[in-house]
Amino acid sequence: MITIKGINPEMIANNLEPFEPTHPGELLKDEIECRGISQKKLADDMGVSYVILNDMVNCKRAVNPKYALLFEAALGIPAHILAGMQSDYDMITAKRTPSFIEKLKKVRKVAAVL
Repeated sequence: MITIKGINPEMIANNLEPFEPTHPGELLKDEIECRGISQKKLADDMGVSYVILNDMVNCKRAVNPKYALLFEAALGIPAHILAGMQSDYDMITAKRTPSFIEKLKKVRKVAAVL
């Protein structure tokens, strides 16, 4: 978190969380459409299941490191960008899950006593 003396950290742009986290599938979908490639053809070229690729592109499945490397080889999008987007997406989603929020509160209470 960036801090600047006299400024509320929540008002610094780099500290803000997006309202809707961006799943890496959104970037992949835009790239595939922009290049005019069909998902079926891309899946065949990558040697992967069309169903799995389609789930990733439609933000229904996480882009794991192996797939990130395959997308890098096929589309030239750096794997670390896709992996980072997925990590950010997972972190924001987890922090907004009500049951997990409650669990975090309980752990923080216990940790505060220690």
